[in-house]
Amino acid sequence: MYAIRVRPQYPKPYQVRWKVGNKPHAISFATKTLADGRRAQLMAAAQRGEQFDVETGLPRSEVAARKPKVTWFDHAKDYAKMKWGEAASAKGRATRADALAAVTAALVKDSKGAPSPATLRRALTGYAFNFSDHREPPSEKLAAALTWVGAKAIPLSELEENSETVRAALKALSTRLDGKRAAATTITNRRTVFNNALRYAVERKRMAVNPLPSIDWSPPATDDEIDWRYVPNPRQAVALIDAVGTLGPRGEHLQAFFGCIYHAATRPAEAMNLREADCTLPESGWGEVLLSGSTSRVGASWTDDGESYEERGLKRRARSSVRDVPIPPVLVRMLRAHIERYGTAPDGRLFRSAEGGVLLSKEYAEVWQEARLVALPESQWRTPFAKKPYANRKAGISFWLASGVDPTEVARRAGHSVAVLYKFYAKVLDGRRDQANALIERGMRAAEQESKDADPVHTPSIHPGRRWDTGDPR
Repeated sequence: MYAIRVRPQYPKPYQVRWKVGNKPHAISFATKTLADGRRAQLMAAAQRGEQFDVETGLPRSEVAARKPKVTWFDHAKDYAKMKWGEAASAKGRATRADALAAVTAALVKDSKGAPSPATLRRALTGYAFNFSDHREPPSEKLAAALTWVGAKAIPLSELEENSETVRAALKALSTRLDGKRAAATTITNRRTVFNNALRYAVERKRMAVNPLPSIDWSPPATDDEIDWRYVPNPRQAVALIDAVGTLGPRGEHLQAFFGCIYHAATRPAEAMNLREADCTLPESGWGEVLLSGSTSRVGASWTDDGESYEERGLKRRARSSVRDVPIPPVLVRMLRAHIERYGTAPDGRLFRSAEGGVLLSKEYAEVWQEARLVALPESQWRTPFAKKPYANRKAGISFWLASGVDPTEVARRAGHSVAVLYKFYAKVLDGRRDQANALIERGMRAAEQESKDADPVHTPSIHPGRRWDTGDPR
């Protein structure tokens, strides 16, 4: 800081001068009082240890005050748009939009004039955080909801300054629209999106630090192990698949579809994508299917091409990855009979909807529920037992493990990592402990017998706490 310079020849003769780094700065005032006041402000900022901007010469607090305040709503839209173009899956886009909508609905100044929670959620999910070229324009009701949240959104900086605001967001992402607590996996996924959005704010220098890690809050614990009370055993799984075949034309068409989920442990979306060219189906013996992708229904407004289905690579694999799965003779016969009777779709798909298009998840789920009524006693179909077709995959994987297949090979066939296999199928693997112990014990006996056979006379006996008697007096 320099002394105030007086220049009588100018309309504002009193000049405040200072230097930041190597760059000089100056500002002139009409009176000495105003100049002294401004100089005092700059001196006070320097004494507080504030950083000064080299370009403007201003303290950090003044630079921040001059910047237009970015609201959480504006930032969340920027974040969603950035992620939209990163070759994101359509399902990932929809999941991210849901998480941001849940948080954004809570990060407002007040609820005066607010639309209904359902209307606001629909407007945010379907329009504020959706950048598809294929969506319909919002209705007046939804457009009004977006205008309201834009006017009521809190500044992004409030999340950094007020921990209770962060807690309000965490509470919102943990709650369903009906006020009940969301599922544990939903809460975990939403929190991840919220955290990533805050990290992006730090990257964009809209926040100094991400406040979320410093909040004393933990997501609910999730029980990753499968509840085996509701997973069919081999006899029950076969009975359910047989029951599908008794449900008229649609059931007959989908019987091999459910057979793939059980006998090849495919995910339903992988079976939907299966084509004749992917199948090796000999007249006898084992065959093979090559799984290279999956087809999932997400809605036309989330895909790049406007189709309601998205074809993707295998789960958590590169787009070009292929997984070969040997299939038993029973599934080989099923698939051969299916192709002989129904042929394939123009693109080679084995399984189609009733209208001939991509198989609808709603359609095969309804057939599965009918099969449960046929194959299961009332005491079971009124429970979550085999409630979803995915239960067939769990049953197939657990059957492989119980049959003694090496866990590494089971993981490969199922498209899991070994770590995930142990995480979800721990109880099945624990059930093999006695079998493993018996094998080890059998091996130890064999080794002991080989040792005795090799030297039946001089093999010493070993006793705890005693020396071997070698005949050496030492």
